[in-house]
Amino acid sequence: MQGVVNVDDLRKLAKRRLPRICYDFIEGGTDDEVGLVTNEQAFRRQRVIPRYLVDVSVRDQSTTLFGRTYSSPVGIAPTGLADLFRRGADLMLAEAAREANVPFIMSGHSSSSIEDLAKLAPNHGWYQIYSAVDPSISEDMIKRVSDAGLKTLVFTVDVPETSNRERSIRHGWGPSRKLPWKTRFEALRHPLWMMEWLQHGTPYFGNWTRYAGENASAEQVADFVSNQFRAPMAWKTVERYRELWKGNFVIKGIMHPDDALLAHSLGVDGVIISNHGGRQLDNAPSSLEVLPTVCEAVGDRMTVMLDGGVRRGLHVLIAICAGAKFVFQGRPTLYGVAAGGVMGASKALEIFRREIDISMAQIGAAKIVDLGPQFLKRKDET
Repeated sequence: MQGVVNVDDLRKLAKRRLPRICYDFIEGGTDDEVGLVTNEQAFRRQRVIPRYLVDVSVRDQSTTLFGRTYSSPVGIAPTGLADLFRRGADLMLAEAAREANVPFIMSGHSSSSIEDLAKLAPNHGWYQIYSAVDPSISEDMIKRVSDAGLKTLVFTVDVPETSNRERSIRHGWGPSRKLPWKTRFEALRHPLWMMEWLQHGTPYFGNWTRYAGENASAEQVADFVSNQFRAPMAWKTVERYRELWKGNFVIKGIMHPDDALLAHSLGVDGVIISNHGGRQLDNAPSSLEVLPTVCEAVGDRMTVMLDGGVRRGLHVLIAICAGAKFVFQGRPTLYGVAAGGVMGASKALEIFRREIDISMAQIGAAKIVDLGPQFLKRKDET
């Protein structure tokens, strides 16, 4: 992709291609959108102390996670409704992850199915599950993930209620995902996107169609998902899923060290520290801020990962220095796939890989395992 040198270039291309309602859905947070700023500023406030006279002529950023070695320590977080930004986006993201040899977490609100993911990227696809009001649906999805041969299930727990996303509200965008007329007129300024919409219509929630009723329309499936989405969640839900799922079990959305310890006690293999990209609870701390306390609480007993606010390769290294074993990002590859399909998503991952490589040389770390808190300036240091 000519002229693209960083993630922000991909963001600008995505903004140019997408109608305002779609771009705002990617960019938006909740309430005053303090969380969006907090996530990014947390990385900007960090200071990295380089170590020189270290032989970094050969650098290796490969990382082992749940027994599998990936080529880079940054994967693709679940991003719902990706097909709204480019048709087939879920599988495009999966393909980009497979080619880059990094994990891709398919959203529970994807348009492509669990089975499609398993066919395309069986060794790189993880699946994110939300708890449904009807427990038989969630249990059947877990069975489908197992039958498909995927190895990692991610239970997202930080959405007890739909948040107050005012950008979407102002656009008049409801649960059915129908586009208001004023939005359709604005979309005419984005002809390539509009042609896809006219050709394919409203995207389906691919994993939910079998539960919504025979021949249900995309809007009816979306309404069904919305009604199933407000399921009560408790630690007994974690126990039940752990009982049903025999593979790697990860909880996404953990922010408190006590919750991480509870998860470990119930047999959870890993947690992804996340504030849902600033899209759920405004004024929550950034993932990076709470990372050290969670790591201190659980030690080496479980795998601690992170997402939220990651825009640079150096951000990935900062998170690892602060204790994360792996890092996920969502918006950068979503910008990429919206702007350029598989090529755009691959470009985002390529940018991260290049920046990680350069930053490792700059700070004096030849391997990911060399990273640690010694590279970060402590708050008490002058």
